[in-house]
Amino acid sequence: MLAILSVLIVLAFSPVCCVFQRLFCTISDSCECDFKPNIRDLEWDLYKNVFGQHLAQDIVSEEVAKFLLNKSPEQPLVLSFHGSSGTGKTLVSSMLGNHLYGSAMSSPYVHQFVPTLHFPLPKRVSRYKKELKNWVQGNLTECARSVFIFDEMEKMPPGLIDVLEPFLGPSHVVFRTNYRKAIYVFISTTGEEVINQVVLQNRQAGREREEIKLASLEEDLKQAVYNNNTSGFFQSTVIQQELITRFVPFLPLSRCHVERCVRSQLCQRGSCSRSDVVEAVGGDMTYSPVQGQYFSTTGCKAVSAKITFFL
Repeated sequence: MLAILSVLIVLAFSPVCCVFQRLFCTISDSCECDFKPNIRDLEWDLYKNVFGQHLAQDIVSEEVAKFLLNKSPEQPLVLSFHGSSGTGKTLVSSMLGNHLYGSAMSSPYVHQFVPTLHFPLPKRVSRYKKELKNWVQGNLTECARSVFIFDEMEKMPPGLIDVLEPFLGPSHVVFRTNYRKAIYVFISTTGEEVINQVVLQNRQAGREREEIKLASLEEDLKQAVYNNNTSGFFQSTVIQQELITRFVPFLPLSRCHVERCVRSQLCQRGSCSRSDVVEAVGGDMTYSPVQGQYFSTTGCKAVSAKITFFL
């Protein structure tokens, strides 16, 4: 007994604890070992490599930092990304995985769902509900720090996502694990009309893009998502119960933002000096509306292919 007590006293000193933890992590696939959040690098990545998205940059960096600094959160962090194709929604979700886990997006604790792949048949919603609930429950039991990313929510069968309601709320004990440490990200184009209209009106009024505030968008965006009968959140109890931490609008991109995307990707290919390619790709994109042609209809989505064509 005395020997055991002596060992416990020794282990109470942090340097020794760190040594044992490092030793444990060299032979273990423990969730806590792979969970290595770097908030500073996440913020740097957001502000350096995401273009034209001041709202998303601020909301994501602030909410993630606040959530991770809270050792005992009241409920999970739930972010819902909305906006047109190519505006950076998937990119930002990948940044979360890259800066939260040692093995980045390949971590076994980052789980990604695509409706057309995982839930393709609307008539099987009841079956999908059971499978999704069991999958989330099992993975939370294994790792409370799990991240769940649901892409293309506009293609999700309505009603399916409501099975997550018990996992998203502030209940104290669910499935014998601290499920409140998990992060959920939903990605969708639903609500893009609301977002694009606000940005267009702001542009036509001669105001700076950065003057757009979340308060002028969030409630209308939430209602648009909730009332869209093709959305996975159509009349969802997840929205009714206000279980989404933040609705995050991704704004449509103008030509200057597209050209920043081009320049960034050229630099990754070792061709930073090719201003001719930047100009060519920017000019070859399609912009809307017809009157004004302010915003790229595909954001930065087609940039990589067009660079290859013009190089």
